[in-house]
Amino acid sequence: MSAIHVPDAPVVLSTASVFPERTPEAFEIAARLGYDGIEVLVHSDPVSQDVDMLRRLSDYHRIPVLAVHAPCLIFTQRVWGRDPWEKLLRSKEMAEALGASTVVVHPAFRWQRDYARDFETGIARMQDETDVTFAVENMYPVRMRGTEVVPYSPGWNPVERDYPDVTLDLSHTAMSGSDAMDMAKQLGSRLSHIHLADGVGGQNLDEHLIPGHGNQPCAELLEHLATSGYSRQIVLEVSTRKSEGREARELELAEALAFTRLHFAGARGETESAHTRERIVSAGDTQHRAATATPARLWQVHVDGTVSQIG
Repeated sequence: MSAIHVPDAPVVLSTASVFPERTPEAFEIAARLGYDGIEVLVHSDPVSQDVDMLRRLSDYHRIPVLAVHAPCLIFTQRVWGRDPWEKLLRSKEMAEALGASTVVVHPAFRWQRDYARDFETGIARMQDETDVTFAVENMYPVRMRGTEVVPYSPGWNPVERDYPDVTLDLSHTAMSGSDAMDMAKQLGSRLSHIHLADGVGGQNLDEHLIPGHGNQPCAELLEHLATSGYSRQIVLEVSTRKSEGREARELELAEALAFTRLHFAGARGETESAHTRERIVSAGDTQHRAATATPARLWQVHVDGTVSQIG
């Protein structure tokens, strides 16, 4: 039996991935399944806003908080007040207090005119004041009655801006119809954070599917990251809201973790084949089949960050 080691980049669970369960359950699930850390989405859940409670959860479950997602979504507009700069300041302070390295932020909405006008220079100014990285996320246009509307300013595509650090979200590339691999390669060293999910696009649905369940190049991106020396965070930000209870939710999140560990490791330990074959990933009671450019094998993904060949 042979084994290959997963590269150094931590595989992280977003607290958004356990909704409608809450922040404490995300820590519990992450610890049980073997994730390397947590990204906290700050939202209406009081625990997600409470540094002391988050520190206690982190210590109890021995799961570090590695990133903070600022409350800059439509449904978090009232969290931490209405001043968007204050939201970013408090997100930075939370990250510093918890030892997190990254704050994920969305570009401004068009109706936030003052914020949008100063967004790029403001992000640069805040970045100069801290070691915490502000990683601006790619978003998407919205299509309404045959018309494309862009709700973000100065734009939804960070490739076209001068942000020093960017979050690449593959559910959002599905929504925008973007080429995720091309975006990753254009970003180069500016790509400092990954929101790994899947999607098929269309119908204005930001799906956040389990990787391998849509049409985005999740496996290809992970293999590209592994071979290019990426060492930042890979965050599973997926939707399990339709799961039938805790057991089903954990199986989906175990599948997402197994997919990520396998494809992020496989490119370094194997010779790629010209033919696409089926690979089976085993993680607990979960099996996931994914089309990859590697020979078919059976693997066991362990919580200590190793992947063992068992067939």
